[in-house]
Amino acid sequence: MRLLLVFLLMASPIWPLGRNPLPGDPFLIINKATNQLAYIDEGKIAGTYPAATGKTADSTPEGLFTVTVKAKNPYYRKKDIPGGDPGNPLGSRWIGFDAEGTDGRIYGIHGTNKPSSIGKYISNGCIRLLNVNVDFLFDRVPVGTRVLVVKSSKSFEQLGKEYGAIK
Repeated sequence: MRLLLVFLLMASPIWPLGRNPLPGDPFLIINKATNQLAYIDEGKIAGTYPAATGKTADSTPEGLFTVTVKAKNPYYRKKDIPGGDPGNPLGSRWIGFDAEGTDGRIYGIHGTNKPSSIGKYISNGCIRLLNVNVDFLFDRVPVGTRVLVVKSSKSFEQLGKEYGAIK
C-alpha cells in the first residue's frame, strides 16, 4: 500500500511544484526585454515565439513560476465573454501560472483576438501569443511545467542552462 502511495505521489501533477525542471522536462522562458517566449523540451530549445507582455515594467511579474491551470476556449470573467467568442481577448487557450501567489487564474500565457498586439508592451500582465502558437504549446506543456519570466540581455540558451533546462 505504501509503495502504491509513493508511486501515486510521484506521478501526481503536484509533485513537480517547487523544483527546477528535471533534464528533459518542458520549460518555458519569457523574456520581457525581447517579448519572446522560448519552449524548451528534452534539453533543447524547440521553438521561439513572439509575445506581448505588460504595458508597464512591473505589469508582468518576473520570477520562476509553475503552470497550475490550463483551459481551452477560456471564459473572460472581467467582461463576461464566453470562451470561443470572437470578442474574447484570451483567444483559444489559457496556460495559467502561479505568479505572485495566485492560483493560475490571474496570470497566464494565452492567445489573443488582436494578433497585431503581439510583440508589444500592451497587456495587463499576461503573456499573449498568437492563437496558433498557444494552441501548439497547450498540447505539449503539462500542469507542473516551470515558467521563467525575466527581463534579460542573456540568450535563451544561457537562461536555460542557468535554470537546468538545458545541459
